[in-house]
Amino acid sequence: MFCCLRAVRRLCLEKILLQCILQSRTLSGADAINALRPFYFAVHPDFFGQHPKEREVNENSLKRLNGYLENLQKPGFRSFKPTQLTFYVREREPNSSNVQESFSASGFRAVSFTLHTRDLLSTVLDILNSCSLSTEHIQSLNVNSQTHKEAKSAVNRPIKWDKTYYSFTGFKDPEEELEQAQRVETTLISWLDDNEASAVKKLKKSLPLRKELERLKFELSHQLELSDIRWQRSWGIAHRCSQLHSLGRLVQQRPEVLKNVKGRTVVFTDRSGMSAAGHIMLGTMDVHHHWTKIFERLPNYYKLQKRLLFLEDRISQLLGGIQVIYIEELQPLLTLEEYYETLDSFYNKLSDSRLPFHPRSLRGLQMILESDRYAPSLHEFGHFTIPTVCDPATLQWFIFAKAQEARENLKRKEEGIVEQSANACGSRVHPLSVMGYSRTIY
Repeated sequence: MFCCLRAVRRLCLEKILLQCILQSRTLSGADAINALRPFYFAVHPDFFGQHPKEREVNENSLKRLNGYLENLQKPGFRSFKPTQLTFYVREREPNSSNVQESFSASGFRAVSFTLHTRDLLSTVLDILNSCSLSTEHIQSLNVNSQTHKEAKSAVNRPIKWDKTYYSFTGFKDPEEELEQAQRVETTLISWLDDNEASAVKKLKKSLPLRKELERLKFELSHQLELSDIRWQRSWGIAHRCSQLHSLGRLVQQRPEVLKNVKGRTVVFTDRSGMSAAGHIMLGTMDVHHHWTKIFERLPNYYKLQKRLLFLEDRISQLLGGIQVIYIEELQPLLTLEEYYETLDSFYNKLSDSRLPFHPRSLRGLQMILESDRYAPSLHEFGHFTIPTVCDPATLQWFIFAKAQEARENLKRKEEGIVEQSANACGSRVHPLSVMGYSRTIY
């Protein structure tokens, strides 16, 4: 009997001692957030924009984690259930820990762990250790063993991260940025003075080549009756001349394959095909054989373009007459096939949902589709930016809620264009710059 009493007494003393140790090392809520910053940078859903599966998993796990942390901070809360969480971590380095993990198809590391701790400090350490993240910075945080005033000052004190933190998260080191800015401020004027003569000399030397480029562009545009010739990237003048010479040789060798280019725009880019805007794309790394195939396929591209326009009209009918547009200055460069697949997928989703839009209730409004977004938005110039994965019910609510604001933005844009069109026509300012767009193809 006395042995049992001694055992019970020893267990009670150990429990009391453990509680005292944990209380002396408890983190505040603000300290916990600061300590978990490397973890948040590694798993935050905003960094998984092009990976919807990983983004959804991290969003759900973060919600559960935040609920767990909030319960830990509630006074008198004792009912804790073990919580199993799974996160996709952006770090690609191999992990030697015993945490259950695997790699997704996109290359992110999947980490699973179970939380069963009853204080913030132990929970934070478990999370960081499970994801193979450093815990050294936690030592610099003040804990409740100090006075309240000291703890408050510790919360407001900025954390000085290790250099590896910036290399991991991709954020810039403010100290390095400050040093670099100071160097630029002190050396920029002297650098310009030192290189002024060289810049003028190179400009004069390039003038004949620039005139040759303009001549080649004018002759090919006139010969093929093209609307324009553009380049996607800022290649050098010599490189552009070489591309125009290649196109000129193809015109001489196979003039019959270029009979369908009248009125079109040719864009020299990274791949060949037809863009979503209807421009003929010529890949700068392709040979004449590939270019010839593109020109031979133009009739098929034109048929696909008609089907695409028909699909845009069908989507417009399902959405109350809102016009589906493609703005090449604001959207990524897509091929005609890629854009058609995007429209087709979006149309099928709308057809299945059967949203109750009144016919022609949204006429005059515009929208663009984007595959790398997850929430609809309204551009300052009045068009809606709609993600292809947007939930139909969310899409309906957002359009109804923002329709009036969209009309007002479109009206302001039109008034601004009318007001500034005279100045834009009298100068070399592109009309889209008046609207606030910056050209990515020129």
